[in-house]
Amino acid sequence: MMVAFTIFASVGQTYMKTGANRLFENFSFGVLIHDTPLQIGLTLYICGAALAVLALRHGELSVLWPIISLSYVWVAILAKILIHESMSPLKIAGIAVIIVGVAIMGRSGAR
Repeated sequence: MMVAFTIFASVGQTYMKTGANRLFENFSFGVLIHDTPLQIGLTLYICGAALAVLALRHGELSVLWPIISLSYVWVAILAKILIHESMSPLKIAGIAVIIVGVAIMGRSGAR
């Protein structure tokens, strides 16, 4: 469930970024309410948060919470693919470190 949260949150953040970029073109509260990408992003993030709460009910906080760092991985990948942001070798190395760290933390949890 926590991995699903990271995916929901990351896709939601990508939509929120798209919506936020559009907000400043013609900002008003009416635009804010009718900004579909922003609404989709917020909805996905809220659904993901509900999954995180359910996961936290049944798992170890010290194992589950570091999994949230996978959001950085998904956001970096989505930003590269959808928003065409740059992906430097240092960013790729950081992503690799996060994945290794999450794997180590996951294996250290109680069975």
